[in-house]
Amino acid sequence: MNPKKGEMVATREGYGDAIVEVGERHPNAVVLDADLAKSTRSLKFGKKFPDRFWYMGINEADLISTAAGLALSGKIAFASSFAVFITNNAFDQLKMSVCYSNANVKVIGSHGGLITGQDGPSAQAIMDVSLMRTLPGMTVVVPADYHETKKATHAIAEHAGPCYLRTTREGIPVLFDDSHEFEIGKAQVLEEGSDVCLVACGAMVSEALESRKILAQKKISASVVNSPSIKPLDARTILRAASKASLVVSCEDHSIIGGLGSAVAEALSESQPKKMVRIGVRDVFGESGKARELLEKYGMDSKAIVRAVEKGLKK
Repeated sequence: MNPKKGEMVATREGYGDAIVEVGERHPNAVVLDADLAKSTRSLKFGKKFPDRFWYMGINEADLISTAAGLALSGKIAFASSFAVFITNNAFDQLKMSVCYSNANVKVIGSHGGLITGQDGPSAQAIMDVSLMRTLPGMTVVVPADYHETKKATHAIAEHAGPCYLRTTREGIPVLFDDSHEFEIGKAQVLEEGSDVCLVACGAMVSEALESRKILAQKKISASVVNSPSIKPLDARTILRAASKASLVVSCEDHSIIGGLGSAVAEALSESQPKKMVRIGVRDVFGESGKARELLEKYGMDSKAIVRAVEKGLKK
């Protein structure tokens, strides 16, 4: 699969395609899934390498514990399930068996964010990034499109230690091509601007880019920073982009508590205090609905970002 810019493709497809390539490159790579392999797309690996793939049942705690054991035996262990299940149901195992042991486990959380849509609040992972950020030694990555997800999958396979990669079920715009570069701990300034700095990750990068176009029509200059690496955060790139602006706006399909917005606010407060607005889910649960309708209702679409910028610049 090689989608072109502008196509709508779920980032889970990037993981599914990349994990097969990882299996070809690394004979010690194994994949486990909580009986959701068709949805997470890890089934692509299972079909190619059935002797290195296991269904673990609807039991994320067992999934993570087994993955940790395999990792401590020398495997690169990928463990996938829905993001809301793998981060909530197995948090103790992630803490002790994976992070405390510094096990080489790659946790794949599919169906991330409010845009999981009609499945409703029980399936919408809006606290997963916050939970994973708190774990010592855990790398956290939220890629913006199919190609970035592919590159990120390869990057975490090469990285020694625990990693969390979040993917989407909903199709989101393809922003890059196969030449796109990804590096853990690095952000990219996609657009330069001087009035406001928009820092986004995942599905919200395309919303930030769209809001920049609307803001330009209003004579407001916006930079857009894609920050797929939530932990470690590329504070240097973000602070440099923010230094040119009078307002910083974080954009994420996640709670505004503990995710990208919190990471950016921490970096700013420690080095370069700046007026800031956080776009995301505001201390509430989601609800069932179409992805676009939910983004609009919860004040997270491009038009909402524009309104937040205008309000923030007036203060």
